[in-house]
Amino acid sequence: MIDLILEEKLDELDPLRHLRNDDDAQLADVVPAQPPSIHNQLVELSFSSDESALLPNPVVIKLVVDASPGCGGIAWPAGEVLAAYIARRGSWKGKNVLELGSGTGLVGLVAGKLGARACITDQAPLIEIMARNVSMNDLTAFVTVAELNWGEPIPQDIPRPDVLLAADCVYFEPAFPLLVKTLADLVIDDTTEVLFCYKKRRKADKRFFTLLKKEFTWTEVDDNPARDAYSREAISLLRLSRKHSRLSCRTVTSRCR
Repeated sequence: MIDLILEEKLDELDPLRHLRNDDDAQLADVVPAQPPSIHNQLVELSFSSDESALLPNPVVIKLVVDASPGCGGIAWPAGEVLAAYIARRGSWKGKNVLELGSGTGLVGLVAGKLGARACITDQAPLIEIMARNVSMNDLTAFVTVAELNWGEPIPQDIPRPDVLLAADCVYFEPAFPLLVKTLADLVIDDTTEVLFCYKKRRKADKRFFTLLKKEFTWTEVDDNPARDAYSREAISLLRLSRKHSRLSCRTVTSRCR
């Protein structure tokens, strides 16, 4: 606990300190390792869907992947796990789905293929690659692209979601409180389902969950047959629930102390 407090104090003094490394091994601790040669490449991913429904099976997604805008331009393992789970659940028709930290847009694109009205979001450098992937999969009628910076006010053109999705968003420590704030701002009541998938990479990940537990509780998704397989890769798929005390406080006053 003392180590966590010290780390938080250091972050307050210098939020970008984790990026000031001369050693490549230290840099690898900040962001997930990524293949340096990936530039404007095309990949195709497929996911099995509910065979009992009138749905595409498999769900096939074509992606432009490009590491040049940042690590978000790559399809990462937790995103593929969440995409596979969404496909397995079947139809998402009528659902308003919002994905945070979309990167390539993979998870939201799968939701769009299954009938959801999806909004995929990330920072400005990734908007172009997301838009290309929406167009390439003929999903412009179902999937929109928007800039959303964690910690900032939610733009008015981003709809309140029925389902909030996030995958591979836990890797950059200074962004931890910003991500938690955005999650809390978007989940205003119990009607929003939150699916959160992440791959454990660093001991510091526990700092994120220390912050998260102030606003949310969570449980492992237990209806996924692939759980044992992805758990062996240190990947967890969680269902987040807003703490009722925090919800009640926000309905009474705009500030919860």
